[in-house]
Amino acid sequence: MDKEITKEYTKEDLTIVWKPNKCIHSGVCVEKLPEVYKPKEKPWITPENANISDLQSQIKTCPSGALSYYMKGEEDTQEGNTDEQYTEIKILANGPFRILGKVKIETASGETIHKDGPMSFCRCGASENKPFCDGAHRKIAFKG
Repeated sequence: MDKEITKEYTKEDLTIVWKPNKCIHSGVCVEKLPEVYKPKEKPWITPENANISDLQSQIKTCPSGALSYYMKGEEDTQEGNTDEQYTEIKILANGPFRILGKVKIETASGETIHKDGPMSFCRCGASENKPFCDGAHRKIAFKG
């Protein structure tokens, strides 16, 4: 198995950890802090161009977990979770994502939904109740 590539960029007591193999290239980092994240330059992450609080806030929004950080003397903030802290996601054959645990959902319209317990998210795109599954995958014979 290949060793995972990890790059670190430090500003004062903050170290940004970037794992390029996890990156889905959503552009959230570039959009939120374009003065820090410059994909066409090397190094592409320049933490000295923002304050530590802004860097921490932005890193927490990374959708893939490719970006994380730690403060001097602490562990990586996204790597230190225990199993009890994880929300479980199961991908059902030819069906939805099944979610077990607490989640906070922010919709495209800005609405925030808090859910605790089992729920299913649409994976086929046909649900009339997005982001939740309404069983439409059966009607359209979704395979995946």
